[in-house]
Amino acid sequence: MALIYVVEDDRNIQEIETFALSSVGYQVRGFETAGHFYRALEEQLPDLVLLDVMLPDEDGLSIVKALRHRNDTVTIPIIMVTAKTTELDKVKGLDIGADDYMTKPFGVMELISRVKAMLRRTSRAEEEEKVLRLGNIVLDREKHAVYVRDEPCELTYKEFELLKLLMTNAGIVVTRDVILDRVWGIDFEGESRTLDMHIKTLRQKLREEAVHIKTVRNVGYIMENT
Repeated sequence: MALIYVVEDDRNIQEIETFALSSVGYQVRGFETAGHFYRALEEQLPDLVLLDVMLPDEDGLSIVKALRHRNDTVTIPIIMVTAKTTELDKVKGLDIGADDYMTKPFGVMELISRVKAMLRRTSRAEEEEKVLRLGNIVLDREKHAVYVRDEPCELTYKEFELLKLLMTNAGIVVTRDVILDRVWGIDFEGESRTLDMHIKTLRQKLREEAVHIKTVRNVGYIMENT
């Protein structure tokens, strides 16, 4: 069964989250500080992290950045939990690498549902092909690396996930709603300008190979081997 790390400094909330997830069969470990969480990572990596934004020793956003820069934690799904409710806060958290976002207060069943959905998506991804190729673009899922004409292509976490989704569905139009759902989280409600911005920067980094990404007006995007 999946191992989940709950990073929450409010003891009562942590106990509720831990009990709820344990009750459906998950292994759960709780931490009140970033320091304790980091030490646990050196012992064992979890299958998912439930992370509070406001912690006493480190901001949750900086923790996400740290995890996305470690080779061993870059693909671990992260669900952020916070009392902040503005759209800007959500977009910021998702843009730096969080996979989903929950605002307090939330129900136990919603928590369980979100965690199950995220783990299902992760499990499916692990079963998929490890290396994707299209034109002169190579995407290595296992190494979390992209090569364009045999040269390394440095992408942000979201750019990598966006490219992976388009390459996985090569030849098929992927709608904007599906992209926002798969790359930014199941309840992402941010303006679609965020997607447009990431498509623009991705095309710039792919250089000549950006010709493979085509816009389907008012629908979404498709990646073709043209």
